[in-house]
Amino acid sequence: MGINERTRSAAAFERAQQIIPGGVNSPVRALRSVGTTPLFVKEAQGAYITDIDDNKIIDFCMSWGVLILGHNNKDVSRAAIEAVGRGSSYGIPTECETILAEQVHNAIPSMERLRFVNSGTEATMSAIRVARGYTKRDILVKFEGNYHGHADHLLVAAGSGVANISNASSAGVPDGFVKYTVVLPYNDPDALKRFFAEQGDKVAAVILEPVACNMGVVVPTQEFLQTAREVTERHGAVLIFDEVITGFRLSHGGAQQRFGITPDMTTVGKIVGGGFPAAAFGGRADIMQMLAPEGPVYQAGTLSGNPVAMAAGIETLRQLSEPKFYDTLEEKSARFINKLEKIIEGKNIQLNHCGSMFTLFFNDAPVRNFQDTKRCDQERFARYFRNMLNRGIYVSPSQFEGNFISETHTPEILDYVLESIAASI
Repeated sequence: MGINERTRSAAAFERAQQIIPGGVNSPVRALRSVGTTPLFVKEAQGAYITDIDDNKIIDFCMSWGVLILGHNNKDVSRAAIEAVGRGSSYGIPTECETILAEQVHNAIPSMERLRFVNSGTEATMSAIRVARGYTKRDILVKFEGNYHGHADHLLVAAGSGVANISNASSAGVPDGFVKYTVVLPYNDPDALKRFFAEQGDKVAAVILEPVACNMGVVVPTQEFLQTAREVTERHGAVLIFDEVITGFRLSHGGAQQRFGITPDMTTVGKIVGGGFPAAAFGGRADIMQMLAPEGPVYQAGTLSGNPVAMAAGIETLRQLSEPKFYDTLEEKSARFINKLEKIIEGKNIQLNHCGSMFTLFFNDAPVRNFQDTKRCDQERFARYFRNMLNRGIYVSPSQFEGNFISETHTPEILDYVLESIAASI
């Protein structure tokens, strides 16, 4: 397989830089950390994207985990097109909002009440506001390397695209915006216990990725998740699972079903919109009743519950509820992971994985937290990324991100990817 010269993409990037800061609308897309110019995509189908130079490329980023059904699933696309035919936006309630909300609740029962928004950032920002309103407390606890969107108070040790920025993770964030945000090490239950022993009664909420996906895939210990549940219950704080990536990815009920830990609030996104901008936050009914117009916590959005995104989400979740969908995806992913483990043996590479998500860390030691990730050889990762792209495979373009297997990655595609990884490393 292999690819042609990317001259049109290079020209498109040059043009974009004249009007869009950095030439992209989300920083990691610029591919600066991997030393190449970005792809400009013209279409996609199944496991493949096609760029404007007519390169057909296997996609392992899958819109950062969104496309569990693959690109341009015919039934999801049909549902969206039919919805557009009825009108693209109303700013008035539709029945499809309730239908999708019921599907989400049926899959994730801990979301007794939920509300739709347009992005994961909105979902986490809103969940934290509700938690603070409910507890009447200020302190938020998050964990190093967990990314919860780009709201000011969350841009501290935030992993992902800001992992190479020091201090507050972004200029333009006043100290006062983060003074109530406490950052603890991920996968360290003792640090969590110590902090709550000292200040637990002042904590409004603990927010975490139940499987970290924004410092690469880092799987939590059961003790860490259980500790988070126990200390928040003991001190009356709200436990928020940010399942924007893991929701509907690791099981029909997300990471909380997979690990058997029930949070007070949950955020979901990406998959829930079926490829369109949509996310949701929800939780216990008594907490969600704080939201206006029932309660004093304000949140709103003109495009929240957009009918096109709702239609795509309804069809996506319908397909995900089919018997054996996750069993099949897990089996396929496990076969791939087992073969990959043999390929990297003895090569100073760590493989972290959970379900259909995985990251190769160019590190000679296990990766269990953000500090471990930061010790990875990023120059080696950049060479690996370019080698894979030259073989017609687009892996997620950062050492701090995960890769995603979809329903449309066939055994033949996965075997070619394995061969390419063996050659590229």
